[in-house]
Amino acid sequence: MLFKRREFLQVGSLATASLFLPKFLKAFEAPAFVPPGNKVLVVLQLGGGNDGLNTVVPVRNDIYYRSRPKLALAREKTIALTDEAGLHPALPSFADAYHNGNMVLLNGVGYPNPERSHFRSMDIWHSGSHSHQYINTGWVGRYLDAQCNGCARPTQALEFDDTLSLALKGEQMNGLALRDPRSLAGTTNEKFFRDVTQQHIDHHGHEQPADYLYKTLSSTLSGAEYIYKNSKLRGTQASYPNTALGKRFRIIGSLVLSDIDTKVYYVSLSGFDTHINQEVTHARALKEVNDAVDAFLKDMKANGRFDDVLLMTFSEFGRRVAQNASAGTDHGAANNMFLFGGGLKQKGMLNPMSDLTDLDNGDLKYQLDFKQVYATVLKKWLGTDDKAVLGEQFSHLKFI
Repeated sequence: MLFKRREFLQVGSLATASLFLPKFLKAFEAPAFVPPGNKVLVVLQLGGGNDGLNTVVPVRNDIYYRSRPKLALAREKTIALTDEAGLHPALPSFADAYHNGNMVLLNGVGYPNPERSHFRSMDIWHSGSHSHQYINTGWVGRYLDAQCNGCARPTQALEFDDTLSLALKGEQMNGLALRDPRSLAGTTNEKFFRDVTQQHIDHHGHEQPADYLYKTLSSTLSGAEYIYKNSKLRGTQASYPNTALGKRFRIIGSLVLSDIDTKVYYVSLSGFDTHINQEVTHARALKEVNDAVDAFLKDMKANGRFDDVLLMTFSEFGRRVAQNASAGTDHGAANNMFLFGGGLKQKGMLNPMSDLTDLDNGDLKYQLDFKQVYATVLKKWLGTDDKAVLGEQFSHLKFI
């Protein structure tokens, strides 16, 4: 059978798994049972640059209201967190989590010399690098690399999308991208792909140029079967919203309850690039986030897994303090992050709200480097050497 490289590369998520040695592929066929209590990280990416100032509103700050005469949210319309801060009215479940001690809010998260390009800033967040560095691996991918040889699998980091983000790409290991377990299993179970892997034999005893493609395919076939079989063992019975994000969180919920070996789940929602007519667009996007996160957290609580799950949100940058002429906001810098879970040691607002009297050319200055958040999660939640993953030591925060 002739097998064209182009045909292989066109099979979407099949090209996103890592490269493995044959002895590892053999071990992969019978994955070990993962006991309850397996800590997992869920990363929610808010693509486009979420407006942090209209998400966590400085309700007593006159500068905020002067800077946004049309977009500023009146105090009585927000959901109170403190005397100084209110949440966007589309986030009631976030407010409940805050007051119940199940959420940490980080203000002014960013990095020095911020980039205002979507693509460049997202690369910086994905790679866990400084703004002057260009790194072609991601912080989650390097976490996979750091695991012991033969232990890490592509299923240990799953992204629910058509393609794999830089964040999940390592030197030796990658995560796996999929829309849902059923469609991935159906695609990989086609006779064509099974025949390809069975018929690929290296008669010369040396690695051939296309061998990495066959290794990728083999590992993906095994991973797809493993994910699909285990996702049916204990699927969630909870009700999730019928939105794109709600459906993805439902899949994550089912996989967490199935106790597969996944350590990191990665999901994203676009629609936060609010240059024009921000009021309606932003409210709609935040509501989709609120409802999906609410369903997921309730599901984890009802099934006794809330203490084992850490959910973290981020966006590539915030928006400028002043509104623009199109009833929107333009690309800014520092932003807020939310973390949810039953294993948080410190709750509420971790650091002060941003100082609107001290701006960086009209943008919020960063207080916390996002790599401090990554370092804390890597070390204290995922139990790995954060310095080895990030390339240098960053001070840890105290939320876990």
